[in-house]
Amino acid sequence: MMVCATFRFYGNLNDFLPRDRRQRDIAARCARMATTKHMIEALGVPHTEVELVLVNGEGAGLDLLLEEGDRVAVYPRFTRFDVGSLAPAPMLPAGRIRFVADAHLGGLARLLRMAGFDTIYDNGLRDDQVEALAADEERVVLTRDRELLKRRTIAYGCYVRALKAEDQLREVFERLGLADRARPFTRCLHDNAPLHAIGKAEVLERLPPMVAACQDGFSTCDVCRRVYWKGTHWQRMSRVLEQAARGDR
Repeated sequence: MMVCATFRFYGNLNDFLPRDRRQRDIAARCARMATTKHMIEALGVPHTEVELVLVNGEGAGLDLLLEEGDRVAVYPRFTRFDVGSLAPAPMLPAGRIRFVADAHLGGLARLLRMAGFDTIYDNGLRDDQVEALAADEERVVLTRDRELLKRRTIAYGCYVRALKAEDQLREVFERLGLADRARPFTRCLHDNAPLHAIGKAEVLERLPPMVAACQDGFSTCDVCRRVYWKGTHWQRMSRVLEQAARGDR
């Protein structure tokens, strides 16, 4: 037996809806045992983009079973709405923030590593592998694929709207509040491993002559043995990270 509930989506959640359903009430037929999560995603919105659900004016979880006549208001993450004690959905896992980026976000993954965030990226990863990594290691999924974020075991995720890597970095920094958690230039850009300081004499044979003559501070990756120093690329990337932290455009 079906029940009818009315949904209203707010803010940028409307981006996921067909134009004729944006900024208006949506009457939807629901299966008798349908949950708020099931219907929100059936209407097109990934659950990871939702911060707060009100059913008949009261805070509700994503697992609430819908009843005839329910009115469901769905709010996006990172709004100015004061959710107070209304039990918002958790935005990030507790403790250290780690990411897994899908195949379309290689540039963003590299910039997040540069900012010091543990970020898995491999353009050969299948969606089920991304889902498994997210579930097993409590990683935040970064993607431009809304269907990936609807997968059942993905608890934390961020639909990335921007198209260019530096704009994506600013977006993710702002939405997830990463500025105070960044530890720039502490991870290898290529394999995501931690970097550590190393003496010049130990890497001298691996340095270009001009770098050996002009630089004294170095760090290295024990996995790929790449050596990093504060050259012109470091200076440009420092500006990119500073702009992301400030939200500059």
